[in-house]
Amino acid sequence: MSDEKHTTEVFQKTAGGNAAFHNYINDFSHIEDPLERRRLALQKIDDAPFGWYHVRAIMVAGVGFLTDSYDIFAINLGITMMSYVFWQGSMPSSTSTLLKVSTSVGTVIGQVGFGVMADVVGRKKIYGVELIIMISATILQCTIGKAPGVSFVATLTFYRIVMGIGIGGDYPLSSIITSEFSTTKWRGAIMGAVFANQAFGQLAAGIIALILVAGYKNELITANKGSECGEACIKACDQMWRVLIGLGCFPGCIALYFRLTIPESPRYTLDVETNLAKAVADTSKFVSGEHGNAEVEEIARLERAPTAVEQYEIQPPKASFKDFCRHFGQWKYGKILLGTAGSWFMLDVAFYGLGLNSAVILQTIGYASSNNVYKKLYNTAVGNLILICAGSLPGYWASVATMDIVGRKPIQLFGFFILTVLFCVIGFAYNRLNDGGLLGLYIVCQFFQNFGPNVTTFIVPGECFPTRYRSTAHGISAAAGKVGAIIAQTALGTLINYHCARDGKKTNCWLPHVMEIFALFMLCGIFTTLLIPETKRKTLEQISEEYHDEVDAGKYAHGSAGSTSSQGESV
Repeated sequence: MSDEKHTTEVFQKTAGGNAAFHNYINDFSHIEDPLERRRLALQKIDDAPFGWYHVRAIMVAGVGFLTDSYDIFAINLGITMMSYVFWQGSMPSSTSTLLKVSTSVGTVIGQVGFGVMADVVGRKKIYGVELIIMISATILQCTIGKAPGVSFVATLTFYRIVMGIGIGGDYPLSSIITSEFSTTKWRGAIMGAVFANQAFGQLAAGIIALILVAGYKNELITANKGSECGEACIKACDQMWRVLIGLGCFPGCIALYFRLTIPESPRYTLDVETNLAKAVADTSKFVSGEHGNAEVEEIARLERAPTAVEQYEIQPPKASFKDFCRHFGQWKYGKILLGTAGSWFMLDVAFYGLGLNSAVILQTIGYASSNNVYKKLYNTAVGNLILICAGSLPGYWASVATMDIVGRKPIQLFGFFILTVLFCVIGFAYNRLNDGGLLGLYIVCQFFQNFGPNVTTFIVPGECFPTRYRSTAHGISAAAGKVGAIIAQTALGTLINYHCARDGKKTNCWLPHVMEIFALFMLCGIFTTLLIPETKRKTLEQISEEYHDEVDAGKYAHGSAGSTSSQGESV
Protein backbone atom coordinates (compact mmCIF):
# COMPACT_ATOMS: atom_id res chain seq x y z
CA MET A 1 0.00 0.00 0.00
CA SER A 2 1.46 3.35 -0.99
CA ASP A 3 1.73 6.22 1.47
CA GLU A 4 -0.70 8.27 -0.58
CA LYS A 5 -3.31 5.52 -0.67
CA HIS A 6 -3.03 4.87 3.04
CA THR A 7 -3.33 8.58 3.86
CA THR A 8 -6.53 8.83 1.81
CA GLU A 9 -8.06 5.88 3.63
CA VAL A 10 -7.21 7.39 7.02
CA PHE A 11 -9.01 10.62 6.07
CA GLN A 12 -12.08 8.73 4.85
CA LYS A 13 -12.41 6.41 7.84
CA THR A 14 -11.76 8.86 10.67
CA ALA A 15 -14.84 9.81 12.71
CA GLY A 16 -16.30 13.27 12.11
CA GLY A 17 -15.41 13.31 8.45
CA ASN A 18 -16.03 15.64 5.56
CA ALA A 19 -19.78 15.55 5.04
CA ALA A 20 -20.28 19.33 5.00
CA PHE A 21 -16.88 21.00 5.49
CA HIS A 22 -13.47 19.44 5.27
CA ASN A 23 -12.36 18.45 8.77
CA TYR A 24 -8.64 19.13 8.86
CA ILE A 25 -8.37 17.64 12.34
CA ASN A 26 -8.56 14.27 10.63
CA ASP A 27 -5.55 15.20 8.53
CA PHE A 28 -3.41 15.60 11.65
CA SER A 29 -4.81 13.01 14.06
CA HIS A 30 -2.44 10.23 12.98
CA ILE A 31 0.79 12.26 13.39
CA GLU A 32 2.85 11.56 16.52
CA ASP A 33 5.28 14.47 16.60
CA PRO A 34 3.63 17.58 18.15
CA LEU A 35 6.06 19.88 16.32
CA GLU A 36 5.11 18.26 13.04
CA ARG A 37 1.48 18.85 13.88
CA ARG A 38 2.28 22.49 14.60
CA ARG A 39 4.04 22.84 11.27
CA LEU A 40 1.13 21.36 9.37
CA ALA A 41 -1.44 23.43 11.27
CA LEU A 42 0.27 26.66 10.18
CA GLN A 43 1.06 25.32 6.73
CA LYS A 44 -2.66 24.82 6.12
CA ILE A 45 -3.11 28.56 6.52
CA ASP A 46 0.10 29.75 4.87
CA ASP A 47 -0.29 27.61 1.74
CA ALA A 48 -4.08 27.72 1.38
CA PRO A 49 -5.20 28.96 -2.06
CA PHE A 50 -7.13 32.20 -2.06
CA GLY A 51 -10.75 31.25 -1.48
CA TRP A 52 -14.12 32.26 -0.16
CA TYR A 53 -12.98 32.07 3.44
CA HIS A 54 -10.43 34.79 2.65
CA VAL A 55 -13.20 36.86 1.06
CA ARG A 56 -15.27 36.30 4.18
CA ALA A 57 -12.37 37.42 6.37
CA ILE A 58 -11.98 40.58 4.28
CA MET A 59 -15.66 41.40 4.67
CA VAL A 60 -15.87 40.64 8.41
CA ALA A 61 -12.70 42.60 9.25
CA GLY A 62 -13.22 45.24 6.59
CA VAL A 63 -16.68 46.23 7.76
CA GLY A 64 -15.06 47.68 10.86
CA PHE A 65 -12.98 50.06 8.74
CA LEU A 66 -16.00 50.86 6.59
CA THR A 67 -17.82 51.82 9.80
CA ASP A 68 -14.78 53.71 11.11
CA SER A 69 -14.36 55.89 8.05
CA TYR A 70 -18.12 56.34 7.69
CA ASP A 71 -18.39 57.66 11.25
CA ILE A 72 -15.40 59.99 10.87
CA PHE A 73 -16.47 61.29 7.46
CA ALA A 74 -20.14 61.59 8.47
CA ILE A 75 -19.33 63.96 11.32
CA ASN A 76 -17.64 66.34 8.86
CA LEU A 77 -20.88 66.51 6.89
CA GLY A 78 -23.05 66.34 10.02
CA ILE A 79 -21.34 69.34 11.60
CA THR A 80 -22.56 71.53 8.76
CA MET A 81 -26.10 70.21 9.25
CA MET A 82 -26.18 70.62 13.03
CA SER A 83 -24.71 74.12 12.76
CA TYR A 84 -28.07 75.28 11.36
CA VAL A 85 -29.87 73.64 14.28
CA PHE A 86 -27.87 75.18 17.13
CA TRP A 87 -25.78 78.05 15.67
CA GLN A 88 -27.77 79.47 12.72
CA GLY A 89 -25.28 78.01 10.27
CA SER A 90 -22.11 79.35 11.87
CA MET A 91 -20.59 76.88 14.33
CA PRO A 92 -17.58 78.29 16.23
CA SER A 93 -14.32 76.95 14.82
CA SER A 94 -13.23 75.82 18.29
CA THR A 95 -16.38 73.70 18.64
CA SER A 96 -15.94 72.20 15.18
CA THR A 97 -12.30 71.31 15.94
CA LEU A 98 -13.26 69.81 19.31
CA LEU A 99 -15.87 67.50 17.76
CA LYS A 100 -13.46 66.34 15.05
CA VAL A 101 -10.45 65.85 17.34
CA SER A 102 -12.43 64.08 20.08
CA THR A 103 -12.70 60.95 17.94
CA SER A 104 -8.93 60.89 17.40
CA VAL A 105 -8.33 61.20 21.15
CA GLY A 106 -10.54 58.19 21.81
CA THR A 107 -8.88 56.31 18.97
CA VAL A 108 -5.44 56.66 20.60
CA ILE A 109 -6.83 55.17 23.82
CA GLY A 110 -8.50 52.31 21.96
CA GLN A 111 -5.48 51.47 19.83
CA VAL A 112 -3.12 51.10 22.77
CA GLY A 113 -5.67 49.57 25.14
CA PHE A 114 -7.13 46.96 22.82
CA GLY A 115 -3.70 46.30 21.33
CA VAL A 116 -2.33 45.29 24.72
CA MET A 117 -5.46 43.33 25.69
CA ALA A 118 -5.36 41.25 22.51
CA ASP A 119 -1.87 40.03 23.47
CA VAL A 120 -2.85 39.44 27.11
CA VAL A 121 -6.21 37.66 26.85
CA GLY A 122 -6.25 36.62 23.20
CA ARG A 123 -7.75 37.89 19.98
CA LYS A 124 -11.07 36.05 20.11
CA LYS A 125 -12.12 37.18 23.58
CA ILE A 126 -12.20 40.86 22.69
CA TYR A 127 -12.81 40.82 18.91
CA GLY A 128 -16.29 42.22 18.57
CA VAL A 129 -16.16 44.21 21.82
CA GLU A 130 -14.74 47.21 19.98
CA LEU A 131 -17.59 46.92 17.45
CA ILE A 132 -20.16 46.87 20.27
CA ILE A 133 -18.61 50.07 21.66
CA MET A 134 -18.78 51.73 18.23
CA ILE A 135 -22.40 50.69 17.67
CA SER A 136 -23.53 51.80 21.15
CA ALA A 137 -21.78 55.18 20.97
CA THR A 138 -23.14 55.81 17.47
CA ILE A 139 -26.72 55.19 18.59
CA LEU A 140 -26.31 57.32 21.72
CA GLN A 141 -25.00 60.26 19.67
CA CYS A 142 -28.30 60.35 17.81
CA THR A 143 -30.37 60.64 20.99
CA ILE A 144 -28.82 63.72 22.58
CA GLY A 145 -30.26 67.21 22.45
CA LYS A 146 -29.78 70.67 23.87
CA ALA A 147 -31.09 71.31 27.39
CA PRO A 148 -30.54 74.02 30.04
CA GLY A 149 -28.76 71.68 32.41
CA VAL A 150 -26.78 69.68 29.81
CA SER A 151 -24.20 70.89 27.33
CA PHE A 152 -24.90 69.48 23.88
CA VAL A 153 -21.28 69.90 22.77
CA ALA A 154 -19.85 68.28 25.92
CA THR A 155 -22.19 65.27 25.66
CA LEU A 156 -21.53 64.80 21.95
CA THR A 157 -17.79 65.10 22.55
CA PHE A 158 -17.96 62.42 25.23
CA TYR A 159 -19.77 59.99 22.94
CA ARG A 160 -17.33 60.77 20.12
CA ILE A 161 -14.44 59.88 22.44
CA VAL A 162 -16.15 56.61 23.41
CA MET A 163 -16.79 55.81 19.76
CA GLY A 164 -13.15 56.61 19.04
CA ILE A 165 -12.08 54.00 21.60
CA GLY A 166 -14.02 51.39 19.64
CA ILE A 167 -12.60 52.62 16.34
CA GLY A 168 -9.09 52.50 17.79
CA GLY A 169 -9.54 48.91 18.95
CA ASP A 170 -10.42 47.86 15.42
CA TYR A 171 -7.00 48.82 14.05
CA PRO A 172 -4.74 46.28 15.83
CA LEU A 173 -7.40 43.56 16.11
CA SER A 174 -8.51 43.50 12.47
CA SER A 175 -4.94 43.83 11.25
CA ILE A 176 -3.38 41.00 13.23
CA ILE A 177 -6.35 38.63 12.94
CA THR A 178 -6.37 39.09 9.17
CA SER A 179 -2.59 38.68 9.08
CA GLU A 180 -2.57 35.52 11.20
CA PHE A 181 -5.32 33.85 9.14
CA SER A 182 -4.09 34.89 5.67
CA THR A 183 -2.29 32.84 3.08
CA THR A 184 1.34 33.96 2.78
CA LYS A 185 1.23 34.57 -0.96
CA TRP A 186 -1.55 37.16 -0.85
CA ARG A 187 -1.40 38.33 2.78
CA GLY A 188 -0.58 41.94 1.82
CA ALA A 189 -3.44 42.14 -0.67
CA ILE A 190 -5.90 40.66 1.85
CA MET A 191 -4.85 43.07 4.60
CA GLY A 192 -4.88 45.95 2.11
CA ALA A 193 -8.40 45.04 1.00
CA VAL A 194 -9.54 45.12 4.62
CA PHE A 195 -8.11 48.62 5.05
CA ALA A 196 -9.42 49.78 1.66
CA ASN A 197 -12.95 49.50 3.01
CA GLN A 198 -12.29 52.97 4.41
CA ALA A 199 -12.90 54.37 0.93
CA PHE A 200 -16.26 52.61 0.73
CA GLY A 201 -17.19 54.06 4.12
CA GLN A 202 -16.42 57.57 2.90
CA LEU A 203 -18.41 56.94 -0.27
CA ALA A 204 -21.36 55.61 1.70
CA ALA A 205 -21.39 58.65 4.00
CA GLY A 206 -21.27 61.02 1.05
CA ILE A 207 -24.01 59.21 -0.85
CA ILE A 208 -26.33 59.01 2.16
CA ALA A 209 -25.77 62.69 2.91
CA LEU A 210 -26.63 63.51 -0.70
CA ILE A 211 -29.82 61.43 -0.52
CA LEU A 212 -30.87 63.10 2.71
CA VAL A 213 -30.25 66.60 1.34
CA ALA A 214 -32.24 65.78 -1.80
CA GLY A 215 -35.06 64.32 0.29
CA TYR A 216 -35.36 67.47 2.39
CA LYS A 217 -34.88 69.89 -0.51
CA ASN A 218 -38.26 71.60 -0.10
CA GLU A 219 -37.56 72.43 3.54
CA LEU A 220 -34.04 73.72 2.85
CA ILE A 221 -34.21 75.55 -0.47
CA THR A 222 -36.16 78.53 0.89
CA ALA A 223 -33.42 79.49 3.39
CA ASN A 224 -30.88 81.66 1.56
CA LYS A 225 -28.77 82.05 4.68
CA GLY A 226 -28.48 80.55 8.14
CA SER A 227 -30.58 83.19 9.84
CA GLU A 228 -33.47 82.39 7.48
CA CYS A 229 -33.51 78.70 8.44
CA GLY A 230 -36.93 78.55 10.07
CA GLU A 231 -38.69 75.84 12.07
CA ALA A 232 -39.13 73.44 9.15
CA CYS A 233 -35.54 73.97 8.00
CA ILE A 234 -34.15 73.43 11.52
CA LYS A 235 -36.22 70.27 11.95
CA ALA A 236 -34.98 68.95 8.60
CA CYS A 237 -31.32 69.62 9.47
CA ASP A 238 -31.76 68.07 12.92
CA GLN A 239 -33.24 64.91 11.46
CA MET A 240 -30.61 64.73 8.71
CA TRP A 241 -27.54 64.72 10.93
CA ARG A 242 -29.07 62.16 13.30
CA VAL A 243 -30.03 59.81 10.46
CA LEU A 244 -26.65 60.31 8.74
CA ILE A 245 -24.64 59.44 11.84
CA GLY A 246 -27.04 56.76 13.10
CA LEU A 247 -26.91 54.72 9.89
CA GLY A 248 -23.23 54.13 10.61
CA CYS A 249 -24.13 51.37 13.06
CA PHE A 250 -25.83 49.09 10.50
CA PRO A 251 -22.70 47.61 8.84
CA GLY A 252 -21.29 46.88 12.29
CA CYS A 253 -24.48 45.12 13.39
CA ILE A 254 -24.28 42.84 10.35
CA ALA A 255 -20.68 41.82 11.07
CA LEU A 256 -21.00 41.57 14.85
CA TYR A 257 -22.12 37.93 14.94
CA PHE A 258 -19.21 36.80 12.79
CA ARG A 259 -16.69 38.66 14.94
CA LEU A 260 -18.03 37.21 18.17
CA THR A 261 -17.88 33.66 16.79
CA ILE A 262 -14.47 33.56 15.11
CA PRO A 263 -11.99 30.94 16.34
CA GLU A 264 -8.96 32.00 18.33
CA SER A 265 -5.98 32.78 16.16
CA PRO A 266 -3.99 29.52 15.88
CA ARG A 267 -0.74 31.43 16.11
CA TYR A 268 -1.77 33.01 19.41
CA THR A 269 -2.81 29.59 20.72
CA LEU A 270 0.42 27.98 19.55
CA ASP A 271 2.90 30.69 20.46
CA VAL A 272 1.30 32.28 23.53
CA GLU A 273 -1.15 29.79 25.01
CA THR A 274 0.91 26.84 23.64
CA ASN A 275 -2.25 24.74 23.39
CA LEU A 276 -1.52 22.79 20.22
CA ALA A 277 -4.60 20.57 20.17
CA LYS A 278 -6.91 23.59 20.36
CA ALA A 279 -4.98 25.45 17.68
CA VAL A 280 -5.10 22.55 15.24
CA ALA A 281 -8.84 22.21 15.73
CA ASP A 282 -9.51 25.97 15.49
CA THR A 283 -7.41 26.20 12.34
CA SER A 284 -9.35 23.44 10.66
CA LYS A 285 -12.70 25.05 11.47
CA PHE A 286 -11.67 28.43 10.03
CA VAL A 287 -10.13 27.10 6.83
CA SER A 288 -13.02 24.72 6.23
CA GLY A 289 -15.52 27.57 6.55
CA GLU A 290 -17.01 26.86 9.98
CA HIS A 291 -17.21 29.48 12.74
CA GLY A 292 -16.45 29.44 16.44
CA ASN A 293 -13.89 27.64 18.55
CA ALA A 294 -13.28 23.93 18.02
CA GLU A 295 -15.69 21.67 19.82
CA VAL A 296 -14.51 20.15 23.07
CA GLU A 297 -15.09 16.67 21.63
CA GLU A 298 -12.80 17.38 18.68
CA ILE A 299 -9.98 18.52 20.94
CA ALA A 300 -10.55 15.59 23.30
CA ARG A 301 -10.36 13.19 20.36
CA LEU A 302 -7.00 14.63 19.42
CA GLU A 303 -5.74 14.33 22.98
CA ARG A 304 -7.02 10.75 23.35
CA ALA A 305 -5.41 9.62 20.13
CA PRO A 306 -2.40 7.29 20.30
CA THR A 307 -0.41 10.26 19.06
CA ALA A 308 -1.77 12.65 21.67
CA VAL A 309 -0.67 16.27 21.28
CA GLU A 310 1.87 17.34 23.85
CA GLN A 311 3.14 20.79 24.73
CA TYR A 312 5.99 21.40 22.37
CA GLU A 313 9.34 22.06 23.92
CA ILE A 314 10.46 25.07 21.97
CA GLN A 315 8.57 28.06 23.32
CA PRO A 316 9.06 31.82 22.95
CA PRO A 317 9.71 33.89 26.09
CA LYS A 318 6.73 34.57 28.31
CA ALA A 319 5.07 37.87 27.37
CA SER A 320 5.41 40.52 30.07
CA PHE A 321 6.08 44.22 30.42
CA LYS A 322 9.63 43.46 31.49
CA ASP A 323 10.22 41.22 28.49
CA PHE A 324 8.61 43.81 26.17
CA CYS A 325 11.04 46.49 27.43
CA ARG A 326 13.98 44.08 27.22
CA HIS A 327 13.11 43.00 23.69
CA PHE A 328 12.38 46.38 22.14
CA GLY A 329 15.06 48.05 24.24
CA GLN A 330 17.59 46.42 21.90
CA TRP A 331 18.20 48.55 18.84
CA LYS A 332 17.94 45.72 16.30
CA TYR A 333 14.37 45.04 17.50
CA GLY A 334 13.38 48.48 18.74
CA LYS A 335 14.25 50.16 15.44
CA ILE A 336 11.47 48.20 13.77
CA LEU A 337 8.90 49.56 16.21
CA LEU A 338 10.39 53.03 15.78
CA GLY A 339 10.10 52.61 12.02
CA THR A 340 6.44 51.53 12.02
CA ALA A 341 5.31 54.07 14.64
CA GLY A 342 7.41 56.90 13.20
CA SER A 343 6.22 56.29 9.64
CA TRP A 344 2.58 56.24 10.70
CA PHE A 345 3.05 59.47 12.69
CA MET A 346 4.70 61.28 9.77
CA LEU A 347 2.04 60.12 7.32
CA ASP A 348 -0.98 61.06 9.42
CA VAL A 349 0.23 64.62 10.01
CA ALA A 350 -0.09 65.25 6.28
CA PHE A 351 -2.96 62.81 5.65
CA TYR A 352 -5.29 64.63 8.02
CA GLY A 353 -3.70 67.98 7.37
CA LEU A 354 -4.45 67.74 3.66
CA GLY A 355 -8.08 68.24 4.61
CA LEU A 356 -7.12 71.83 5.53
CA ASN A 357 -6.92 72.49 1.81
CA SER A 358 -10.23 70.84 0.85
CA ALA A 359 -12.27 74.05 1.08
CA VAL A 360 -9.99 75.70 -1.51
CA ILE A 361 -10.18 72.63 -3.74
CA LEU A 362 -13.98 72.46 -3.56
CA GLN A 363 -14.07 76.07 -4.69
CA THR A 364 -11.76 75.20 -7.59
CA ILE A 365 -14.01 72.44 -8.93
CA GLY A 366 -17.12 74.61 -8.64
CA TYR A 367 -18.50 73.24 -5.41
CA ALA A 368 -17.79 76.19 -3.16
CA SER A 369 -20.08 76.73 -0.21
CA SER A 370 -23.19 78.73 -0.98
CA ASN A 371 -25.18 80.90 1.39
CA ASN A 372 -28.32 78.94 0.49
CA VAL A 373 -28.74 76.10 2.99
CA TYR A 374 -29.71 73.48 0.40
CA LYS A 375 -26.96 74.40 -2.05
CA LYS A 376 -24.31 74.51 0.69
CA LEU A 377 -25.17 71.01 1.97
CA TYR A 378 -25.53 69.66 -1.58
CA ASN A 379 -22.21 71.11 -2.75
CA THR A 380 -20.38 69.81 0.32
CA ALA A 381 -21.62 66.24 -0.25
CA VAL A 382 -21.07 66.16 -4.03
CA GLY A 383 -17.71 67.91 -3.93
CA ASN A 384 -16.28 65.49 -1.38
CA LEU A 385 -17.59 62.52 -3.36
CA ILE A 386 -15.78 63.77 -6.45
CA LEU A 387 -12.50 64.12 -4.56
CA ILE A 388 -12.82 60.63 -3.02
CA CYS A 389 -13.52 58.97 -6.38
CA ALA A 390 -10.74 60.89 -8.11
CA GLY A 391 -7.88 60.25 -5.67
CA SER A 392 -8.54 58.11 -2.60
CA LEU A 393 -10.47 55.17 -4.05
CA PRO A 394 -8.06 54.42 -6.95
CA GLY A 395 -5.10 54.78 -4.58
CA TYR A 396 -6.40 52.19 -2.10
CA TRP A 397 -6.97 49.55 -4.74
CA ALA A 398 -3.72 50.26 -6.56
CA SER A 399 -2.03 49.30 -3.28
CA VAL A 400 -4.08 46.11 -3.00
CA ALA A 401 -3.18 45.11 -6.56
CA THR A 402 0.58 45.61 -6.16
CA MET A 403 1.30 44.96 -2.47
CA ASP A 404 2.44 41.34 -2.90
CA ILE A 405 4.18 41.99 -6.21
CA VAL A 406 6.17 45.18 -5.61
CA GLY A 407 6.48 44.81 -1.84
CA ARG A 408 5.57 46.95 1.16
CA LYS A 409 8.82 48.84 1.63
CA PRO A 410 9.26 50.04 -2.00
CA ILE A 411 5.64 51.27 -2.12
CA GLN A 412 6.03 53.14 1.16
CA LEU A 413 9.40 54.64 0.20
CA PHE A 414 8.20 55.82 -3.18
CA GLY A 415 5.00 57.17 -1.63
CA PHE A 416 6.87 59.28 0.91
CA PHE A 417 9.29 60.48 -1.78
CA ILE A 418 6.64 61.60 -4.25
CA LEU A 419 4.60 63.21 -1.45
CA THR A 420 7.67 65.18 -0.37
CA VAL A 421 8.01 66.53 -3.91
CA LEU A 422 4.29 67.27 -4.26
CA PHE A 423 4.00 69.14 -0.96
CA CYS A 424 7.11 71.16 -1.82
CA VAL A 425 5.54 72.15 -5.14
CA ILE A 426 2.23 73.10 -3.50
CA GLY A 427 3.95 75.01 -0.71
CA PHE A 428 6.64 76.93 -2.60
CA ALA A 429 4.60 77.55 -5.77
CA TYR A 430 1.18 77.98 -4.14
CA ASN A 431 0.62 81.56 -5.28
CA ARG A 432 1.75 80.74 -8.83
CA LEU A 433 -0.52 77.73 -9.32
CA ASN A 434 -3.77 78.16 -11.21
CA ASP A 435 -6.94 76.43 -10.07
CA GLY A 436 -6.47 73.45 -12.36
CA GLY A 437 -2.89 72.91 -11.23
CA LEU A 438 -3.84 73.02 -7.57
CA LEU A 439 -6.70 70.57 -8.14
CA GLY A 440 -4.43 68.17 -10.02
CA LEU A 441 -1.75 68.23 -7.32
CA TYR A 442 -4.36 67.69 -4.58
CA ILE A 443 -5.77 64.61 -6.31
CA VAL A 444 -2.30 63.19 -7.00
CA CYS A 445 -1.41 63.70 -3.31
CA GLN A 446 -4.52 61.78 -2.28
CA PHE A 447 -3.66 58.99 -4.72
CA PHE A 448 -0.08 58.54 -3.51
CA GLN A 449 -1.04 58.75 0.14
CA ASN A 450 -3.19 55.67 -0.38
CA PHE A 451 -1.01 54.02 -3.02
CA GLY A 452 1.76 54.45 -0.51
CA PRO A 453 2.23 54.89 3.22
CA ASN A 454 -1.44 55.11 4.28
CA VAL A 455 -1.97 51.42 3.44
CA THR A 456 1.52 50.09 4.12
CA THR A 457 1.72 51.63 7.59
CA PHE A 458 -1.36 49.54 8.44
CA ILE A 459 -0.04 46.31 6.92
CA VAL A 460 3.60 46.15 8.05
CA PRO A 461 2.99 46.33 11.85
CA GLY A 462 0.58 43.42 11.50
CA GLU A 463 3.36 41.25 10.09
CA CYS A 464 6.77 42.27 11.36
CA PHE A 465 6.49 41.59 15.11
CA PRO A 466 6.51 38.31 17.10
CA THR A 467 3.11 36.85 17.95
CA ARG A 468 3.21 37.67 21.67
CA TYR A 469 3.65 41.41 20.95
CA ARG A 470 2.14 41.73 17.47
CA SER A 471 -1.07 43.40 18.66
CA THR A 472 0.62 45.66 21.22
CA ALA A 473 3.20 46.89 18.71
CA HIS A 474 0.54 47.48 16.07
CA GLY A 475 -1.56 49.43 18.58
CA ILE A 476 1.42 51.61 19.55
CA SER A 477 2.21 52.26 15.87
CA ALA A 478 -1.39 53.16 15.06
CA ALA A 479 -1.65 55.41 18.14
CA ALA A 480 1.46 57.29 17.01
CA GLY A 481 -0.35 58.00 13.75
CA LYS A 482 -3.41 59.36 15.52
CA VAL A 483 -1.19 61.63 17.64
CA GLY A 484 0.05 63.03 14.33
CA ALA A 485 -3.56 63.50 13.24
CA ILE A 486 -4.37 65.43 16.43
CA ILE A 487 -1.36 67.70 15.83
CA ALA A 488 -2.51 68.33 12.26
CA GLN A 489 -6.10 69.09 13.27
CA THR A 490 -5.21 71.39 16.17
CA ALA A 491 -1.79 73.03 15.98
CA LEU A 492 -1.40 73.10 12.20
CA GLY A 493 -5.12 73.66 11.70
CA THR A 494 -4.92 76.97 13.51
CA LEU A 495 -1.54 77.84 12.01
CA ILE A 496 -3.02 78.31 8.52
CA ASN A 497 -4.63 81.56 9.69
CA TYR A 498 -1.42 82.90 11.27
CA HIS A 499 -0.80 86.62 10.51
CA CYS A 500 -4.05 86.88 8.55
CA ALA A 501 -5.05 90.11 10.32
CA ARG A 502 -1.63 91.64 9.61
CA ASP A 503 -1.80 90.70 5.93
CA GLY A 504 -5.36 91.91 5.53
CA LYS A 505 -6.72 88.48 4.63
CA LYS A 506 -9.53 86.49 6.20
CA THR A 507 -8.28 82.88 6.00
CA ASN A 508 -5.57 80.56 4.67
CA CYS A 509 -2.83 83.20 4.55
CA TRP A 510 -0.23 80.79 5.98
CA LEU A 511 -1.48 77.71 4.13
CA PRO A 512 1.52 77.56 1.72
CA HIS A 513 3.92 77.38 4.66
CA VAL A 514 1.84 74.63 6.28
CA MET A 515 2.22 72.63 3.06
CA GLU A 516 5.98 73.12 3.32
CA ILE A 517 5.86 71.76 6.88
CA PHE A 518 4.02 68.70 5.56
CA ALA A 519 6.82 68.21 3.02
CA LEU A 520 9.31 68.07 5.89
CA PHE A 521 7.25 65.37 7.64
CA MET A 522 7.15 63.36 4.40
CA LEU A 523 10.93 63.64 4.10
CA CYS A 524 11.29 62.30 7.65
CA GLY A 525 8.98 59.46 6.66
CA ILE A 526 11.54 58.30 4.11
CA PHE A 527 14.12 57.80 6.86
CA THR A 528 11.71 56.03 9.23
CA THR A 529 10.75 53.69 6.37
CA LEU A 530 14.38 52.58 6.08
CA LEU A 531 14.04 51.04 9.57
CA ILE A 532 11.24 48.61 8.66
CA PRO A 533 11.80 45.16 7.11
CA GLU A 534 10.38 43.85 3.86
CA THR A 535 7.75 41.22 4.66
CA LYS A 536 6.54 40.33 1.17
CA ARG A 537 5.68 36.63 0.80
CA LYS A 538 7.39 35.53 4.00
CA THR A 539 5.57 33.52 6.63
CA LEU A 540 5.03 35.24 9.96
CA GLU A 541 7.32 32.67 11.59
CA GLN A 542 10.04 33.39 9.03
CA ILE A 543 9.72 37.13 9.69
CA SER A 544 9.97 36.63 13.47
CA GLU A 545 13.02 34.40 13.01
CA GLU A 546 14.82 36.79 10.65
CA TYR A 547 14.13 40.08 12.41
CA HIS A 548 13.48 39.10 16.04
CA ASP A 549 15.66 35.98 16.39
CA GLU A 550 12.62 33.91 17.41
CA VAL A 551 13.01 30.14 17.03
CA ASP A 552 10.67 28.68 14.41
CA ALA A 553 9.46 25.51 16.13
CA GLY A 554 8.30 24.12 12.80
CA LYS A 555 11.93 23.59 11.76
CA TYR A 556 12.37 21.17 14.63
CA ALA A 557 9.64 18.81 13.48
CA HIS A 558 11.06 15.32 13.14
CA GLY A 559 9.17 14.64 9.94
CA SER A 560 8.46 16.48 6.76
CA ALA A 561 5.37 16.72 4.69
CA GLY A 562 6.52 13.73 2.74
CA SER A 563 7.11 11.56 5.82
CA THR A 564 3.77 12.33 7.40
CA SER A 565 2.03 9.39 5.86
CA SER A 566 4.60 6.91 7.05
CA GLN A 567 4.04 8.16 10.56
CA GLY A 568 0.33 7.66 10.05
CA GLU A 569 0.98 4.16 8.72
CA SER A 570 2.77 3.20 11.92
CA VAL A 571 -0.33 4.24 13.83
